Order: sequence, then structure tokens, then C-alpha cells
Amino acid sequence: MCGIVGVSAAQPVNQLIYDALLLLQHRGQDSTGIATDENGSFHMAKVKGQVREAYRTRDMRSLLGSTGLGHVRYATRGSAASEQEAQPFYVNAPYGILLVHNGNLTNTRELQQDLFHVDRRHLNSDSDTELLVNVLANELQSQLSGLELDPAQVFTAVSRVHERVEGSYAAIALIAGRGLLAFRDPFGIRPLTLGRRIADHLPGVQRDEWMVSSESLVLESNGYELVRDILPGEAVFITPDGELHMQQCAKNPRLVPCSFEYVYLARPDSTMSGISVYDARLRLGDRLADTVAAYTPLGDIDVVMPIPDSARPSAMQLAQRLGITYREGFYKNRYVGRTFIMPGQAVRKKSVRQKLNALGTEFKGKNVLIVDDSIVRGTTSKEIVDMARMAGANKVTFASAAPPVRYPHVYGINMPSRRELIAAGRKIPEIARELGADHLIYQEVDDMRDAIIEGSDVTDLEMSCFTGEYVTGTVDAEYLRWVEANQFS
Repeated sequence: MCGIVGVSAAQPVNQLIYDALLLLQHRGQDSTGIATDENGSFHMAKVKGQVREAYRTRDMRSLLGSTGLGHVRYATRGSAASEQEAQPFYVNAPYGILLVHNGNLTNTRELQQDLFHVDRRHLNSDSDTELLVNVLANELQSQLSGLELDPAQVFTAVSRVHERVEGSYAAIALIAGRGLLAFRDPFGIRPLTLGRRIADHLPGVQRDEWMVSSESLVLESNGYELVRDILPGEAVFITPDGELHMQQCAKNPRLVPCSFEYVYLARPDSTMSGISVYDARLRLGDRLADTVAAYTPLGDIDVVMPIPDSARPSAMQLAQRLGITYREGFYKNRYVGRTFIMPGQAVRKKSVRQKLNALGTEFKGKNVLIVDDSIVRGTTSKEIVDMARMAGANKVTFASAAPPVRYPHVYGINMPSRRELIAAGRKIPEIARELGADHLIYQEVDDMRDAIIEGSDVTDLEMSCFTGEYVTGTVDAEYLRWVEANQFS
């Protein structure tokens, strides 16, 4: 999971990209990068850490140009500590290309071999983004016969990328002096949205300005009208003067967005594939309430409490549906990062108590139902149960708005190993004992799917970490063993 943004405007875009990355910070905190194109010359700043602390005034002043892109990174491949693997990645031919990417490629071994033995391209990192930009560059090079570049050549190159690359990828690229390119994998697993505004605020200028971003809230917050999601397999090419070209580049595209975006990753004020994230989380609470009522004596619950922030809508809706008092018993230090996306189990465990504090007056002598968006490794959940007990809770029932996470996630979320997933190989009562909870309730898989897609045109979701069924069809047992041996969370 990462956050990406690209802008084509009639004015300098450095501040606009910076502001957009602040809004996407929840999608990655390991590193960040901004690059701009000034009449064919690239300017770039890549740094470790979060956006607000990372960039200096001198960095921003150097980022000249009216076309640009930005990235916040949450490492799913390579090293979170490596500044070299911060995005964007650059290749100098053809023209010069910079690329940012959200997702995870699943045929990296084959691509590495082909790029070296067939395409004669050198790779200098373990990042799959470097693989993707080199595949794009190679396919674009093969389409060229002169200096000029037309959209048809770009779209043919993207079609070839789709044929060679497997996995999930939403990508944005700058082609020096030629324009901005955005494209999405044929299943649309990772999100990418398109926004438009008219540049009539500058004297003598009348043109369209465009923004592409991982989440719609970035467009709306910066005064762009949400046009629509970029479709699975589709590519968008925007020339330096704001002319938009769009084309479907995949043979059999099918929309299967990632369910975890709606459960946890995305901000609630975003809309993805026509589905409001906030409304989806309310419906998850409705469905979870039915399961709680079926498996838990409601007389044993005095109050419902969310784990802030992503579980709050589900907890509110659950409490309302069951007629149980809703209380805020945990308070969040907003200056600590999201524990799920922190690298390393020891860091996550330490950060839980730094991030959350239990208000004793809300717990003392009460039977509490704690609602969280999901339970992945169990690190956070176990600490939360302990905190509730220390604050005086009589009984602790823990409920997850998502089903048990039993399988690795290979499409852009850092869950490479079943060994670290608390639900893998365990029944629910065993998980409850591991967490120290009196009762444990999970959302049913069908209920989660139905709650998210209700009222939309979406017919299916990517739910592999819950079901073990991988939508790309090429993820097998051998690949999962390789991932488990070679990738670390």
C-alpha cells in the first residue's frame, strides 16, 4: 500500500503535490518523493520519513515545473530503511521516465530474468517499482521510430506492459517533455481516480488541469471535480498543454477492488469504485451487529467502544443497531504512525501503547465490546485487551469488522507470511485465548463482501487474505512459499 498523485497544470505544481501527499500520509510513512517536469528537465526530491518533516524549503524551491508526481511509501518489497528504494524511480531512455507505483508485482522473478537476459536492462534494487518502470521504458522504446511521441504509441506500450506484468499496480509516470501517464492493472485491485478543474484563475489562461490520485478526497480537497475512477486496464495520457487521452489497454479487464481498502486502508471521506468508504464501514457495522447478536448474550455487554479511527463508523452503527450505549474509551495520540503499516513486529508492539490510552472511568466494572476494523497479527489487539483489563473492565468481548485474516496478501499489503497471522491455523476460541478476550466475534466473509458492494456496480472484491483465493490466478503454493522465505514484514 502506497499513496500516489500526479498533476498536469498551468502553474507550478510543487505545493499542490506536497499538499496532496499530506492527505495521503495514512497510506505510507516510510519515505516520500516528489518529482516535477520543467520543459523536459526533471527535478526530484526523495527522502525517508513523513511528508511534513521530510521536505526542506530548498527542496520545494528546486521542484520547478507545471507537471509532476508524488509518492508516500509503505514498503511491501525491498527494504523500508533504504532511501535508494524511495520512489519515484528513473530511467533515462526513452526520453527520460519517472514512475511511482502503488501495488505489488507477483511475477518479479520472471521479469528480472527477462529484463536482464532479453531486454539487457540493469536493475539496482529489489523494488518491483524499478522492474515496472523498466518494463514500461522497454515497451515504449520498441514503439518509437523517431523523436515524436503520440498517444497511440503510449497506449500500445501500456498494453504490452499488461501482457508482461502480473499482480496489482496503479502507476503514474512522467515522460520528459511529453506528458503524464497513469494506468491501472487489469483487475483494478489498487485504486486510482481522475479529477479535473478549469485553469481560469490565471490571466489569459483557459485550459483543463488534471490530477490523478489514489483517493478521491485528494481531488476534492484541492478543488478538482471527481471525473471518475480510472478503469481496470485503462491508461490516461495528458499532454503538457492539458489535452487528455484515454484508452482501454487490457484484453479482458475486470473490476475486483481490494476489500482491505474499505475495511482499513482508505480514508473514510474517500469514494472508490463508486462506493463511499464511510458508508461501507457503516454497513460493515450493521452486518457485524447481526453476528454479535447471534453469538453473544447481549446482556453481557454494557458499552460498545471503537478502536480509533477506522473502526469508529462500524462501532457506532453496531451500537445503534443493538441498542447498546456507545462510548469512546480509547484516545489516540495522532503523532504516532499507524501500527499496522509500521515495519517490524517489535516496533508495532511498542507503538500500540504510545498510540492509545484507555480512559479508566469508561471501563471500570463494565462489560465492554471493543470493535476494531480487523485483526491481522494480533499484536495491537492483544495489547488493547490488556489495556482494557488494566483500566478496570469486567469482561472484554472483541469484535472485528473484517473476517479472520488467514492467508498472505500479495497485492500490496505487507502480510507475506502465514506464520505471523494470528488466525492462520487457529479456530476462533483459540484466537480469543491468544488475545486474552472473553469472547471474540469476526465478520463473516459473505457479509463483508455484501456490505461493501451494496448499492454499487461492483460485483466482486479481492479478498485473498480472508479466503486464500487469488484473483490473478497465477499465485500458487510454490509462489507463496517463495514469498514467505524472501519477504519480511
